[in-house]
Amino acid sequence: MNPKVDWFFSKAKKWQKEFEQLRTIAIGCDLNEELKWGHPCYTFEKKNIVLIHGFKDYCALLFFKGALLKDPKGILIQQTENVQAARQIRFTKLAEIVKMKATIKKYIYEAVEVEEAGLKVPLKKTTEYTIPEEFQKKLDKSPALKKAFYALTPGRQRGYILYFSQAKQAKTRESRIEKYHHQILDGKGLDD
Repeated sequence: MNPKVDWFFSKAKKWQKEFEQLRTIAIGCDLNEELKWGHPCYTFEKKNIVLIHGFKDYCALLFFKGALLKDPKGILIQQTENVQAARQIRFTKLAEIVKMKATIKKYIYEAVEVEEAGLKVPLKKTTEYTIPEEFQKKLDKSPALKKAFYALTPGRQRGYILYFSQAKQAKTRESRIEKYHHQILDGKGLDD
């Protein structure tokens, strides 16, 4: 156990027992415990294998390359349609984790094998995403914006495309585009 990670478990107001059980299982699979993105992350030879995180209605064990796991039990969940590689096993009570302990370990060991084999999830290229009509019009009208947008890293481009596309109404998409127009011109991503 890594003392730097202890604060995560002690501050948890919800899912504390579930988190502790998931921690015990992950460490029991000979993974190293680190703190990444403010969450307990378990690695093998410095490669991310699983992450523990909690939400309002469930806590989860996230497998970074879960899309490559066999999933014979059908328990891996794609968090959203835009998540390409990661998959979660979700829990709503401690008893579920205890009951699934052997299965969780099998999935973790398979995830380690995936890393050892050097397998990679084939990711969708940024060019395969559809740019929302409102944003495309803005790009066509402003050569400076177009140049700045295509100068961004593919990940930042994808972030903007997905964020703008998620809005159901054209008015909301236009508002988001307007709000982030200058940030794109400054070469920044959504979270910068």
